[in-house]
Amino acid sequence: MPDSQPLPPTADSASAHATPGVLQFATIAGLEALVRGSTLAVFPLLMYRAWGDAQVVSELYFVVGVLSLLTALGVPLLAQRLQRRWVYCGGLCLYVLSAAFGMLGGKWMAVALLCNTMAAATSFVCFNAYVLDHVAKTEFARLESLRMFYGGLGWVLGPALGVQLLPLWHGSPFLMAGLGASAILFYIWKIRLGNGRVMLRQARGAAHPWVYLRRFFRQPRLIGGWLFAVMRSCGWWFYFVYVGIFAVEHGLGDNVGGIATSLANMGLFAAPLLFHWVRRHSLRRAMRTGFLLGGVCFILATLLSPLPWATIGVLLLGSYCLVLLDVCAGLPFLMSVKPSERTEMSAVYSSFRDVSGILSPGLAWLVLQFAGVSAVFAAGGCALLLAWIIAGQLHPQLGVPGTQRVRAGRPGQGG
Repeated sequence: MPDSQPLPPTADSASAHATPGVLQFATIAGLEALVRGSTLAVFPLLMYRAWGDAQVVSELYFVVGVLSLLTALGVPLLAQRLQRRWVYCGGLCLYVLSAAFGMLGGKWMAVALLCNTMAAATSFVCFNAYVLDHVAKTEFARLESLRMFYGGLGWVLGPALGVQLLPLWHGSPFLMAGLGASAILFYIWKIRLGNGRVMLRQARGAAHPWVYLRRFFRQPRLIGGWLFAVMRSCGWWFYFVYVGIFAVEHGLGDNVGGIATSLANMGLFAAPLLFHWVRRHSLRRAMRTGFLLGGVCFILATLLSPLPWATIGVLLLGSYCLVLLDVCAGLPFLMSVKPSERTEMSAVYSSFRDVSGILSPGLAWLVLQFAGVSAVFAAGGCALLLAWIIAGQLHPQLGVPGTQRVRAGRPGQGG
């Protein structure tokens, strides 16, 4: 059945007043941005305070990334035994548990980080599965831009506010995150997301993780789309984790990391404009532009490291390139998913966060064996340039509207 056509109501959705759509999912994403944003810049700082070594912090992030990846891959298997709504609620409750451990402080921060990343992995799988159930493919790009616009407030105010609250009480940002997660729980029950339409039709055909991983590796377009998401996430990972540590090591103060994170996230408000720019061009051109300029900025930041403020400024410019990638880099994967594999492939796609959370600290740990924190940014830049090369293999007309594709469809044109 085409995604753009309404599906028959289920026992869970028949009583709903309205079918959840782009606006409802953008609202959920906006609330989750507040939850994650309020502790985004706080985690690296408090981890660095607790252990006093960027290398140890990288090792802890690596372990957390591995456990989070296992969580993401196990969500579909769990969701085939429990209703998806309960899995989603469980993931959101992990945010609340993370907030509780965060308020304890000290080395409990490692447990708080683990709960937070597991919560993000679980909720991301469920969120994307619901999106694939309820939102037509033609609306994916609109949802992505609206999602980032709605999330702008949380991503912009959250990091700076979280760091500003630290001197008052280290648990203040986590209290904010816990209240935000509770608000999401209330909202998803209010709009009655239900158990998931596709899951109801597939409940008898439970697949183990290695089964749908095998399906994934047989589809090159899905592999390419997933790699783009991984590389983009690596760029953000290096920025969010190491800008604050770099600032502290160079005497710029604890607040710089939070402010730099908030300034980077201000680019989310430009998401609708970037979306229109992407619509006028091909996905290939937009993605290659973002990966190339972002990679150059990150490498330049390492070269400018003797000038700390210049390094922060160049990294900020590079972060705006990552915002462009946030608008478009997930679309190749979403456009290639088969309707019959929505839940399973949502889990595979969501693993990009966890894989980047393994690759990035692993690479950072290796770099820190031989160089300072500033060299980590060059490693992130190289990852972005690698994605720029891979993006050259995309079809020139991918993502171009049909009417424009007719006009621009002659050989040798596009992208």
